[in-house]
Amino acid sequence: MSVFNTANLPTLDKKTAFLVVDDFEIMRKVTANQLRQLGAEKIFFAKDGNDALRVLKLQNIDLILSDWNMPGMDGLELLKTIRADPHLFAMPVVMITAEAERPRVEAAIASGVTSMILKPYSPSQLMARVSKALIWKPRKNSEATPTPMVAPVEKTNTNTTVKSTEAAERATILLVDDTPDNLMLLANLLKDEFRVRTAQNGPKALEICTSDNPPDLVLLDIMMPGMDGFEVAKRMREHPNSETIPVIFVTAMTSSDARLRGLDLGAVDYITKPIDPEVLKPRVRNFIRYVQMRKNLQSEYDSMVETAQLREDVDQITRHDMKGPLAGILGLIQGMMDDKNSTPKQIEQFKMVEETALQVLNMINLSAELFKIESGRFELNAQPIKVGDILRRIAEINRVTYDDKKLTISVDTDAPVGDEMPQAEGDAMLCYSLFQNLIKNACEAAPPSTKISITLLDQNPLRIVFGNKGAVPAEIRERFFDKFVTSGKKGGTGLGTYSARLLSQAQKGDVELAVNDETNTTTITVVLPRASSQNTVGSAQA
Repeated sequence: MSVFNTANLPTLDKKTAFLVVDDFEIMRKVTANQLRQLGAEKIFFAKDGNDALRVLKLQNIDLILSDWNMPGMDGLELLKTIRADPHLFAMPVVMITAEAERPRVEAAIASGVTSMILKPYSPSQLMARVSKALIWKPRKNSEATPTPMVAPVEKTNTNTTVKSTEAAERATILLVDDTPDNLMLLANLLKDEFRVRTAQNGPKALEICTSDNPPDLVLLDIMMPGMDGFEVAKRMREHPNSETIPVIFVTAMTSSDARLRGLDLGAVDYITKPIDPEVLKPRVRNFIRYVQMRKNLQSEYDSMVETAQLREDVDQITRHDMKGPLAGILGLIQGMMDDKNSTPKQIEQFKMVEETALQVLNMINLSAELFKIESGRFELNAQPIKVGDILRRIAEINRVTYDDKKLTISVDTDAPVGDEMPQAEGDAMLCYSLFQNLIKNACEAAPPSTKISITLLDQNPLRIVFGNKGAVPAEIRERFFDKFVTSGKKGGTGLGTYSARLLSQAQKGDVELAVNDETNTTTITVVLPRASSQNTVGSAQA
């Protein structure tokens, strides 16, 4: 196992606890060795995602380094589970992978990955990403100013031809052959274009490949005394610094069995002796292009992760700064509406201003909360909610908005007269958005001069029933709450009912659709938990 040259690198805090997750024991040991040589002392291990969750229940972990592909629960599922857990939400997760498909990277970013490391990587790359992950941590529902992200990570401008310093250096090729004359021949052919290193035996080649400065490409002889080329290739695939290094076998062996064995060990090509320079050099150039592209991917994916994190920071700051003034406007408007000196015309105008402010606030909340709910990162802080008050306020706003349709919007409850109105247990702002979407949807779908009925059923759980004339078209009923599903609405986005389902489920409730073609009516029922502080009236009906 190689020893890193860490003399010029900062060291990790000995008190920081790391969890290394990988289904291969040797890979767990290699990663632990890398962390120890960077100064870490508290290192725990897990063989897959489920095992990692078990460890997280028993130990206080500061950072997770997880492989991607594992049986059972893989790295991405582990990441999603952690981000959905209110106790583990802020845990930094660094994904280590040899795969670089953009859709997979985008999926990890959308799920809240803190950083990613593509194999092979150097000690400085590992240290940079671990340091960044320990500085920056994902936040829950906090709207506080985010912690600055300090990231000493190599950058690549992916929109130009500018490359990182690392990628701009000449590529390194390791030549492995037990015959000095063969090494000299190959070195002379390649030294003008590439940095060339040589090894005359398998152990020396393996030492170079697993070091902190591995080569970009290996030209490997098969027939060597002691450790042959096949064994060198096999050992290379067992170490993170060398497992993705392309290997070209250079050999006099031409049998199909030898070729198949080499391909099984990850060889990318075969070149037979005697060597033809006109064949060798183009092949080497092609594979070096692949190596350089892969190096650039690390910088590109670093930028993708950082951009996503910065965008979330900016969004949170913007939402925070906008919601304060809007709340102030709403308070002022409601105070003016309650003023006895306000004329009916002024009150009507105040209501229009209130409606506009509420719509903006609704959009702000939806943009923030829907993203968290969709990505499994929302944490509900449930409180008692006066559902009836919210419904009446929204109904009044929509009466003004849809005045030209001459709609009647009624809000009723089956609670006995004189009893306290039933309360839900959830989030008031989510309920505002949820009810506004459903009432707006009903008003848009209802024919002119018809009635929108809103009924609060005093049950456990609470049921809020929205009814209107106009049956939902048969072709979209099965997909009514799916994203972007709409029919017959000019400018419709198909997000209103989709967000209604997310917002109700985020509050431990649900939403249901019922359509009656005979009466040409649509009924949507929202189910929400009843506030635990209230006595239940209709629990037997639930």
